[in-house]
Amino acid sequence: MSNVERFIPSESYGLLDRTQEGSAVDQAAEQVRHLGYALLDAGYAPEELQRISDAFDSTRHAYVEAYGESRLRSLDEFYTVRSLLVQPVGREVFLALALNPNLMSVLKQLIQGKFILNQQNGIVNPPQEGYNQSAWHRDLPYQHFLSSTPLAINALFCVDDFTFDNGATFVLPASHKASPFPSRAYVERNAVQIEAKAGSFILLDCMMFHAGGFNKTSAARRAVNHVFNIPYFKQQINLPSSIDGAGLSAEAREILGFGYVEPPSTGAYLSSRESRKS
Repeated sequence: MSNVERFIPSESYGLLDRTQEGSAVDQAAEQVRHLGYALLDAGYAPEELQRISDAFDSTRHAYVEAYGESRLRSLDEFYTVRSLLVQPVGREVFLALALNPNLMSVLKQLIQGKFILNQQNGIVNPPQEGYNQSAWHRDLPYQHFLSSTPLAINALFCVDDFTFDNGATFVLPASHKASPFPSRAYVERNAVQIEAKAGSFILLDCMMFHAGGFNKTSAARRAVNHVFNIPYFKQQINLPSSIDGAGLSAEAREILGFGYVEPPSTGAYLSSRESRKS
């Protein structure tokens, strides 16, 4: 049913403050603040999406070859590719994806001050099989506190269409505003499954509970997960140690964490302070 058929009121009174209409980026940021999730078009042409798709498959194949299928399965890591942007295959594609301009614009609205890339992982939802993202969780796990503004944002890039049949992500709207995980009855009444086209980012406040759905189809559903957070959280894997930052802009270096690596000694700490003053 359309908005017209539902007769949503357009008039209002008694308001002292109101958010103005804005761009698609503004609208996505507004929805994340209120509901904890939103969709954002990454702005890629079909040929660019194909390049990302091909790079995903090539990188995953090389990753499994490098670390071994039996080892990855024993660690429940077979359907995850850690730190795509530092892998030998496809690193330029995934570095550009992590720095996507539309994504950067919305992150600058949502996270106050500086933010860094905590992680970028390839995620495969296998057909007819459970996987480790199918349980309800926050992307700041084991935490049950509230923050007035986001401390971290998840940007899940859809390499494939996310559909009800292939295990599109479930969310609990506005659960980033409550500390405990809700009751089973609440979850069953209020869980929402998000369909999204390939080339979209599913944006989540990292304190919102979410879970991958069960893939009922015969094909894997692929995604690239990003977590961006304030610099007070450690990166999942130390990215600056594996990236040549020489050709990167100052902003890109900052987002990738080059200015936030822990000094190994007191002398190194003092030297870092001196370099900031110069």
